[in-house]
Amino acid sequence: MADRQQTDPAPQWWSRPEGTAEGGRREGVPAPRPETGGEDHVQDAAPTPAEAAAPTPAEAPTPDKAPDLSEPASDAPAVVPAVRYDPWGTEPLQVVDRGRTPRGIRLWQVVALSLGTALLAGGIGGYLGVLAERQSNTRLELPQAAAVDRGRAPDSVAGIAATALPGVVTLHVRGTKGSGTGTGFVLDQQGHILTNSHVVADSQQITVTFSTGESVTATLVGRDSGYDLAVVKVEGVRGLRPLSLGNSENVKVGDPVVAIGAPFDLSNTVTAGIISATGRPVTAGGDKGDGSDISYVDALQTDAPINPGNSGGPLLDAKAHVVGINSAIRGADKDDSTRQGGSIGLGFAIPVNQGKRVAEELIRTGRATHPVIGVTLDMDYTGDGARVGDKGEDGKPSVVAGGPGAVAGIRAGDVITKVDGQRVRGGDELIIKIRAHRPGDPLTLTVLRQGRESTLRVVLGSANGS
Repeated sequence: MADRQQTDPAPQWWSRPEGTAEGGRREGVPAPRPETGGEDHVQDAAPTPAEAAAPTPAEAPTPDKAPDLSEPASDAPAVVPAVRYDPWGTEPLQVVDRGRTPRGIRLWQVVALSLGTALLAGGIGGYLGVLAERQSNTRLELPQAAAVDRGRAPDSVAGIAATALPGVVTLHVRGTKGSGTGTGFVLDQQGHILTNSHVVADSQQITVTFSTGESVTATLVGRDSGYDLAVVKVEGVRGLRPLSLGNSENVKVGDPVVAIGAPFDLSNTVTAGIISATGRPVTAGGDKGDGSDISYVDALQTDAPINPGNSGGPLLDAKAHVVGINSAIRGADKDDSTRQGGSIGLGFAIPVNQGKRVAEELIRTGRATHPVIGVTLDMDYTGDGARVGDKGEDGKPSVVAGGPGAVAGIRAGDVITKVDGQRVRGGDELIIKIRAHRPGDPLTLTVLRQGRESTLRVVLGSANGS
């Protein structure tokens, strides 16, 4: 606060008197003004003993016309008692006002602090987020049923598969014309394995792989293209699990069945279905053109998916007994551009009764016998039934002299329409019906001769197979 201009005559104390300071203030000299101000109060030098003995401003005499040394200041801070001014002291009256001491944080400091805090918080938050995400990923658990070590019913597909798989093998065959894959199953502890003839035809090396993944080399025991069956054998393998053979005579349409094989080299593939039909006349092969490789099968039809590679695998009933040997499938017509190469639900299996007999003969002798009636058929006949030809091969008689047919009374030109009461529609069907039996089995044939129908009884003969 600035002082007002003094209009009275200059006080005499502006000049130091010759006497000592202890003489006191002369009358008429005003008391020093009290200092006002804020926090920046400067302490004057320590008062002299004379000044300390002088009366305080409240006690000093006041002239009649004392100058007004105060100004109203409503917001001024409380007056701090100041040390009286000594005009002859060493300290000056005036001091430099350096302003108030800064309070708080300046703007640039606030910005810097905020930025640093934000960066630190972001880094910590990102780290915690990543950590939380990792922990959440590793600790994620979805609801799941508890593991139960429980078996399946023996007659379920899983139960049948568990029983049969140890006895099913995959065959990898390499020959002069290439390589292929098929399936087979173990017949006995000696290492005999039954499969299809077309799987091992023209084979040079046969490798058998068990369900455990163990592979060994097998040798060909024998095969018969007429039945499309073959037997191979492995040596030095312990712990073999032969499959149980059922009875194909007990099979009924609608019975559930399970097929096991290696379609497209996918080993141990299990499929399920039913028996769609029985006694289906099926012929397969014939690639050689002379008929020597044609298979005639009185087959079981199934809708269990069967594909290339399933050939030779077992068709099992609900008791895990083999009732058929998977052999063929039916696709779309060959001239159909949409022909399907895989299963369309028409699979065919050789009845196990026929497979058992042929396998036994192949193991014993390496060859199988075929039941015959001793006649040559006219395969170009388009009528209903199987017609006995006029001539046989090389001009020989169509009915073998002394053969089963001749003994039964069959003549050239006769048309056989039924076998044991079952309709026959062609020569292939007659061969199939006959081969479904054993040599020596008796059959009843219905024959149409010159418009008249008669019944003949014939005992099947035997011929060596191919």
